[in-house]
Amino acid sequence: MPAPIRLRELIRTIRTARTQAEEREMIQKECAAIRSSFREEDNTYRCRNVAKLLYMHMLGYPAHFGQLECLKLIASQKFTDKRIGYLGAMLLLDERQDVHLLMTNCIKNDLNHSTQYVQGLALCTLGCMGSSEMCRDLAGEVEKLLKTSNSYLRKKAALCAVHVIRKVPELMEMFLPATKNLLSEKNHGVLHTSVVLLTEMCERSPDMLAHFRKLVPQLVRILKNLIMSGYSPEHDVSGISDPFLQVRILRLLRILGKGDDDSSEAMNDILAQVATNTETSKNVGNAILYETVLTIMDIKSESGLRVLAINILGRFLLNNDKNIRYVALTSLLKTVQTDHNAVQRHRSTIVDCLKDLDVSIKRRAMELSFALVNGNNIRGMMKELLYFLDSCDPEFKADCASGVFLAAEKYAPSKRWHIDTIMRVLTTAGSYVRDDSVPNLIQLITNSVEMHAYTVQRLYKALLDDISQQPLVQVASWCIGEYGDLLVSGQCEEEEPIQVTEDEVLDVLEGLLVSNLSTPVTRGYALTAIMKLSTRFTSVNRIKKVVSIYGSSIDVELQQRAVEYNALFKKYDHMRPALLERMPIMEKTASNGPTEIVQTNGETEPSVVEAKHPPPVTQPTNQANDLLDLLGGNDVVPVIQNTVSTKPASAGGELLDLLGDLSLSGGTSPAPAPSVPTSQPSFFLDGLTSQPLFNDIAAAGIPPMTAYNKNGLKIDFTFERANPNPNIAVITIHASNSTEADMTDFVFQAAVPKTFQLQLLSPSSNVVPALNQGTVTQVIRVLNPQKQQLRMRIKLTYTHKGSAVQDLAEVNNFPPQSWQ
Repeated sequence: MPAPIRLRELIRTIRTARTQAEEREMIQKECAAIRSSFREEDNTYRCRNVAKLLYMHMLGYPAHFGQLECLKLIASQKFTDKRIGYLGAMLLLDERQDVHLLMTNCIKNDLNHSTQYVQGLALCTLGCMGSSEMCRDLAGEVEKLLKTSNSYLRKKAALCAVHVIRKVPELMEMFLPATKNLLSEKNHGVLHTSVVLLTEMCERSPDMLAHFRKLVPQLVRILKNLIMSGYSPEHDVSGISDPFLQVRILRLLRILGKGDDDSSEAMNDILAQVATNTETSKNVGNAILYETVLTIMDIKSESGLRVLAINILGRFLLNNDKNIRYVALTSLLKTVQTDHNAVQRHRSTIVDCLKDLDVSIKRRAMELSFALVNGNNIRGMMKELLYFLDSCDPEFKADCASGVFLAAEKYAPSKRWHIDTIMRVLTTAGSYVRDDSVPNLIQLITNSVEMHAYTVQRLYKALLDDISQQPLVQVASWCIGEYGDLLVSGQCEEEEPIQVTEDEVLDVLEGLLVSNLSTPVTRGYALTAIMKLSTRFTSVNRIKKVVSIYGSSIDVELQQRAVEYNALFKKYDHMRPALLERMPIMEKTASNGPTEIVQTNGETEPSVVEAKHPPPVTQPTNQANDLLDLLGGNDVVPVIQNTVSTKPASAGGELLDLLGDLSLSGGTSPAPAPSVPTSQPSFFLDGLTSQPLFNDIAAAGIPPMTAYNKNGLKIDFTFERANPNPNIAVITIHASNSTEADMTDFVFQAAVPKTFQLQLLSPSSNVVPALNQGTVTQVIRVLNPQKQQLRMRIKLTYTHKGSAVQDLAEVNNFPPQSWQ
């Protein structure tokens, strides 16, 4: 059989291949020849064939058939054979294959070989791919080599010991005596590997950490010698003596000094020396300085030393290398909470990084800028961040807008500044703001009584300029509906008032209704605003015409609103002024408290249950009955609070299914209420809660109960008693989700027998977070004048992991205190 080609010739041949197919053909041909050679037990060329096989493995071709040949080479007496055999074992074998156990005896023999290079090969292989079984069998041999006087073997044995400890941590104590002596070695290679071994032991065992803290002075002495030593060509890298060893020692000092006063005190001086004497013109020096900064920040260092560390990071921000700037920003972001004032000194440099072309640096600079905002610099920082918001890429706008909102809410110097800032964000990045920005701004405006005229004028001007930013348009519509009379009367004192007529205001709102830029939610805001203006403007007939037009809209939401508003104009005109009166001041409280921000699907409307000063109503009883008539009659009051549905016409049938045979006093099932279109809940019905139908809520000490617990969804009821009317029970549902995926499109529906009257408010959200990370709450008010035992049929619908889920349940075990 002719001699196989050499490795060099194979490489040259493969590189001449012009296509992948041609290369594959060459490899397959050579593999066939290698297999034939292996079958013939050709010892002469086994080493050459395995070397070629390893090259093919590196190119990504299968080479597993050479595993046993590697073992044969390892067993050979020739060093060249052993070298290729061990290299092949490290590349082709791992602990998942039983073949590797056959090497154990060969490695043990080679660890005791008379030639140090053969011993080194065995140590490298064991440290690279040794399994836990091999490590247990050979740990004693490694420990012996740690104690040898040969520095070449000691450094390899130390790295092999690291691998043994990772595989079998309980063998750590075996290496303890030998490890202590390694630090007295002069050879830098042994010192480096011994520090790596010490670091591994300290990270894995608190006992070892406490034991090795006594070595801190010795480590400090080694580091000092490295810094003070003169030029050494063997270890010099860009003018710095062995930077790799310096970085390793600094990392070990950080672990030893963390949480320990004595160790930290012992290393303070050397850290200051490293920080001040290290050359920063080369990347090598920057690596050492960065490791020094991390060590200073982690140990219990002096305040002056921490300031020095932050100043080093500040200098990094001026470096031309983007990686160094990114590292500096990330480190400052971690330390800004503990050393806020020191980081503040570099505020201008950090803000300049917002203009960097690199997106990673811009994002880190943005996060750090928001972390630096406080009451003293809020105006200047917001100016810079708003400028950044104007010019940044779309991917930054959402996070930047959220950050501006949070900072403005926390540190706003005045309400006017707060309103101006949020309006600026809505004007420039309105499409990117979070969903809760609209209700939050509405609440802010409502609570700033003295700013109502100024705010509605500013928002009106903004509407004239641009109606593409939907959150801005929604807030502006709400404010015009609430404070349109102030806009028309020109009562603004903060800036020059504008002259606006009622028709001009209505023209703008009608323009929103017909604009292609307006979303269905925005049109709902605009129609509601026009309806509110019927009690503030004199153009009532024009408003009636607009409302009646949308009574036949193809948008179910607009149609529902328009029909209800038409009903207000006709049958319930005596209620209209009270229902559409100006919203009182809203406060953020618990979801079942006297004041709420009620979130619906896709939009948010403030809903207030006035607690302390209800407005005078001449006929509370009649109005309450009218309200219940509007909600669905006095016989049965099922209430559906639903998400967007593709089958609104089936709502009545769903009510019949929901009620089923639930009846306490009559032999027949109760008749369902008139169906309510099941798109988003009506703004009109939300607005009704501002009337004092139900009075203040006072805790009644009623025990909670679990109404439903199935498929990871748990529904708990908590109870309160309305005061002064004891016939009204206030039930708050708390929906939690213990599964690993969110439950979306969550809808809770309820129905009660005809002897009760029920009102179901909007839920806090339609998503139940996974892993019990939050709850969805919803308030139910039940009027029980006859003090009968409470029974309820509930229906739950939601989407979980892409599948729609629907379930019915009957709740009969209400606590007696809730209905007696």
